[in-house]
Amino acid sequence: MTSASNVADNRQNQRDSFARSATGNDSLALQRASMDAGFRSYWRGDHNGVSVIVMDSPPDKEDVKPWLRVRDVLEAAGVRVPRVDARDVENGFLLLEDLGADTMLQAIDSREAEAWFDQAMQQLIKIQAMPLDATLPTYDREMLARELRLFDDWFIGKHLNHTLSCDDLENLELAYSRLIEDIMTYPQSWVHRDFMPRNLMPVHDGVAVLDFQDAVTGPIAYDVLTLFKDAFISWPDDFVETQWRKYHGLALSNGLNVPQDFETFQRQLDWIGIQRHLKVIGIFARLCHRDNKPKYVADVERFFAYLDGVVPKYPELQPLNDVLNKTVKPAMAKA
Repeated sequence: MTSASNVADNRQNQRDSFARSATGNDSLALQRASMDAGFRSYWRGDHNGVSVIVMDSPPDKEDVKPWLRVRDVLEAAGVRVPRVDARDVENGFLLLEDLGADTMLQAIDSREAEAWFDQAMQQLIKIQAMPLDATLPTYDREMLARELRLFDDWFIGKHLNHTLSCDDLENLELAYSRLIEDIMTYPQSWVHRDFMPRNLMPVHDGVAVLDFQDAVTGPIAYDVLTLFKDAFISWPDDFVETQWRKYHGLALSNGLNVPQDFETFQRQLDWIGIQRHLKVIGIFARLCHRDNKPKYVADVERFFAYLDGVVPKYPELQPLNDVLNKTVKPAMAKA
């Protein structure tokens, strides 16, 4: 038996022992429910006819404490989050309520999309109305730049196996600098960082929010951008604009710090979106080549489509447009 198999078996024994102790059910059996893009995994079991979930977050890979801390703050603010029924923080196990097998991504369809997004925006407004938390990391220049470099290093360098020319590097540096300096002027709020249908769960009173442990203080436009420029499903541009206008009105009526005019807000959505689209392309390449999770790379085309819809609108981002169209896309065609 390999060392990796031993580790997996030991972890399974720990997980089973926690679940049985937490429920008082010595015969409880767990089956995999789902797995994060990170290192957390989720396991479902039946306890006396009630389904329960065990979150397995290996302490050496994904500390569960940030998840718990943010969860408690969100719950106190009235945000619908999973209930925690038992915890073993030292070993990285939580017993959670089972919110079901389908996320909002599976539940949504075009006929009911607006109602689902209304529920999601209500939860987002609650998150953004919370006082800024000094303990949260800040989406500062360094973080924005580090995320942008994922595109260069992992997608262009690793995935495409392409070395950028000096001109390309200068163009990207100029575009990134303009993006970052602009984004740093945007109004700030809590930012979930991955607020999209896959991380929202249909519940009887709306939707519950998942995967919030990486929350930061950052641009208020970020999460509503992410909600509609999804990693796994695309929506028509006119629908997206209608929903963004609806959110903008809700934010203003709830006293949130968004620009008064929608056109200014639209520009902020576009620019923070460009940063996120580039970052996600890099992350998906990293998941493929570092973490042996190749399925995500199939969705990078969606993000290039998002970029095509906004980058050409802004003459000051022409250096980025040049790199994408004259270097990156030809390299993709050859890969």
